[in-house]
Amino acid sequence: MGAENTNREEKVYDVAIVGAGPAGLTAAMYAARAGLDTALLENLSPGGQLAQTEHLENYPGFTMSQSGYELSQIMHEQAEHFGAHTVYDEVTDVALEGPVKRLHLPSGHIDTRTVIIATGARPAKLGIEREAKLTGSGVSYCATCDGNFFKGRDVCIVGGGDTAAADAIYLSRICNKIYLFVRRDVLRATAIYYDKLKNLPNVQIVWNMVVEEIVEEDGAVAGVRVRDRLTGNETAYEVAALFVAVGTVPNSEFLDGKIELDQTGHVVADETGRTSVPGVFAAGDVRTKMLRQVSTAVADGANCAEACAEYLLQQQS
Repeated sequence: MGAENTNREEKVYDVAIVGAGPAGLTAAMYAARAGLDTALLENLSPGGQLAQTEHLENYPGFTMSQSGYELSQIMHEQAEHFGAHTVYDEVTDVALEGPVKRLHLPSGHIDTRTVIIATGARPAKLGIEREAKLTGSGVSYCATCDGNFFKGRDVCIVGGGDTAAADAIYLSRICNKIYLFVRRDVLRATAIYYDKLKNLPNVQIVWNMVVEEIVEEDGAVAGVRVRDRLTGNETAYEVAALFVAVGTVPNSEFLDGKIELDQTGHVVADETGRTSVPGVFAAGDVRTKMLRQVSTAVADGANCAEACAEYLLQQQS
């Protein structure tokens, strides 16, 4: 272990933020700006799901010409400008009891007086045969990441929310034909998305459909078989890719048994981010909440940083 890691393990931070999505980045900026010694932990790159968003329509001040990746980079620069220290490593286990909490990493550990859990969520899977096998070979969970691989070809999307609708709009500019399979007879996506979809000639919404099987040919997706929920009839579609947009799963497995989670795996926390463990807070998509958007994640991060500062003051008195 190098000298840098050794020194890091001897240090006790005021706050350690796990996850550098919009919630974690905002928390890091607010905490560091408030004079708290702040560590921001991220195992990949800053931004989380936000960094994969092609255009921001519903975040104040950002227009269709601006991307989530751009916003992520700006937020990270702000956090580091105020003194937050970024640690690129994965938290594999936690010890959250007591006045000093310990975050275990493959490279060692970090000790901190408070923790903000901002690990976000990951795309949910369909759970059908060949899905895992063909991930990266036609099965994708990120249209903006993988859409260009299928330029000029027929593809399909499964889902009915904002992500599925935004994916269809994005892919309509790249692919030949897009089938959007919706489980119900109505989109859960906001009205602005539906209005745009109706005017796209190469997007076909297929209602009340469940994807039953992925057809494989030469180690890649060659089509899908779908079932009509109302009639039971099955139809085969020849497509080169299946984009899955059926919701998210919170990244909270490493917290199981260490903190209160709800039945869906989200961290139980109030509007200030306070959890069942003193000195531990949760922000963004990983926590229990009604609306999961960039704007609410940013608000969570600010609230958590303030709650951490108040907690630390109380501990000193």
